[in-house]
Amino acid sequence: MSSGKMDEVRNTDYRKDEFKALPDKVKEELDKHRQLYLTDPEAAHYWDPIVIGTPGGPVPTLLLHHVGRKSGRMLNTALQYYRLKGDIAIVASRGGTEENPSWYLNLQANPNCHVQVGKHGSPAIARTLLPEERPEWWAHITACQPAQVEYQARTHRQIPVIILDLPDGMKL
Repeated sequence: MSSGKMDEVRNTDYRKDEFKALPDKVKEELDKHRQLYLTDPEAAHYWDPIVIGTPGGPVPTLLLHHVGRKSGRMLNTALQYYRLKGDIAIVASRGGTEENPSWYLNLQANPNCHVQVGKHGSPAIARTLLPEERPEWWAHITACQPAQVEYQARTHRQIPVIILDLPDGMKL
């Protein structure tokens, strides 16, 4: 996909919470990346989001395995991640849509998950950042991925930042 569809989204003057859904082409590219992670995690670890119209070059991604709050089924989602002071965080931006992504709602219902970084994995417990933790993380996240500023500007909701707490001594 060219960056055209996301450029169109970027160039539209959305009022807060008017952006309701990601374009179908973006969803297709995200699913292709998830499928690659399932078959070749080393190749999928670094992914260039320019295919969905987000410039900046390759970013580190992980595969989050979580339980569906309605289905009870194990699901997985490929997401960009950020590291700070030995912790791993993911961001529930969903491109700045008005609603949180379903994977985040699933983690709220059941924070026990499994995180895979490349070919290495670990159980984890997801937790949304506390208000006092957020400024340092948000500054780091937006420095790594400036598009997050744009996503936050598009919505009234405060975009959640989630820490994936690994068992003691576990590193990914």
